Amino acid sequence: MKRRRTVRDSASIEPPPGYYVAGGGSPDAAQRALILDWIVSRRIASGWRVESRSESQVVLVRGQPVNHVLHAFLTVFSCLVWGIVWAVLALVNRVERVALTVDAQGRVVTVGAP
Repeated sequence: MKRRRTVRDSASIEPPPGYYVAGGGSPDAAQRALILDWIVSRRIASGWRVESRSESQVVLVRGQPVNHVLHAFLTVFSCLVWGIVWAVLALVNRVERVALTVDAQGRVVTVGAP
């Protein structure tokens, strides 16, 4: 079985040099939006998708929920044989959510969502 990458396994979420204000000041709203855009594009490239977005926060999702209605029909029509596959999928399949927020200093805060 292929091992899923966790948040810690993904590439660095720090933006490249030049995204921050010279002199160590805090970035303005446009620069914070650029930092968030850059990090979201890195996550999308590694298989995540955007669920919701605001100016300073993004919720990303990876995985698909199990279609229980389809599996129920398949189980009934296969005389309960498909129930084994359905049970395995229900136990193994996971939907991961992560909330990324850019604070006033331009740092990205990652919070795992339920």
